[in-house]
Amino acid sequence: MSNFKKMVMVPSTGSLEAYIQAVRSIPVVDPQEEKQLARRFRDCNDLDAARRLVTSHLRFVVYIAQGYSGYGLSQADLIQEGNIGLMKAVKRFDPEQGVRLISFAVHWIRAEIHEFILRNWRIVKVATTKAQRKLFFNLRRAKKSLGWMNRNEIETVAQDLGVSPQTVVEMEQRLQARDASFDPNPADSSDTDPGTAPVKFLPDLSYDPARQVEDSDHEVYQTTRLYEALKGLDDRSRIILESRWLADNKKTLQELADEYHVSAERIRQLEKAAMKKLQANLTV
Repeated sequence: MSNFKKMVMVPSTGSLEAYIQAVRSIPVVDPQEEKQLARRFRDCNDLDAARRLVTSHLRFVVYIAQGYSGYGLSQADLIQEGNIGLMKAVKRFDPEQGVRLISFAVHWIRAEIHEFILRNWRIVKVATTKAQRKLFFNLRRAKKSLGWMNRNEIETVAQDLGVSPQTVVEMEQRLQARDASFDPNPADSSDTDPGTAPVKFLPDLSYDPARQVEDSDHEVYQTTRLYEALKGLDDRSRIILESRWLADNKKTLQELADEYHVSAERIRQLEKAAMKKLQANLTV
């Protein structure tokens, strides 16, 4: 993997947009070519074939990484970690299993991004156990309102996510807590010794109640619009999108293909067409 890792290195933040445009311009391989390249890499250790598989799927890593922008981490770093997951997936991909590479790679891409977030979101690790990791990525979505959850909400979330109520309480405390600063206190500074960065003198609006309510209302509005737009799709298209993107246990293309007795490629085409219809409904 190290032999072609340099190929997918994300540039510095200043040229990130150029990188995204560049990877989007790389054509995606069709199913037949994908199998041929995967077989060449598996049977002959053809690194050119592996390079082609990786580069043609970089656009998907960008798309997945953009879904994790709410953690305050560098987008370039998230994409870089996702690229590592993609390379691991290419190394383990078996073209004889009858699924597309991206369906197989999504797990590896997300796993690398999750590990990076958990390592770097806070200096003190927020999630260390398996149950805590599950809560870290699901608790905020499971909560129905701002502020602390009541006992009924805690028990409901614990049951839905298969963890103990105590674990829910502990994770909520960790997520609500603010990070301690290593910088000196502004009160300790003087004219001759500022003692702190200028940013410390700026107001912190991240915990402003009015802004939190505004953000919450906007999220509810966006969610309502999304589900209204989904109603404009036919049943099959709606079920495919909900199963692929909105369900807690998301289904693969192959799983949906088995349900509808069609190929995974046909499900991908239906998903793409449904996405276009959904975007059109959202702009109305």
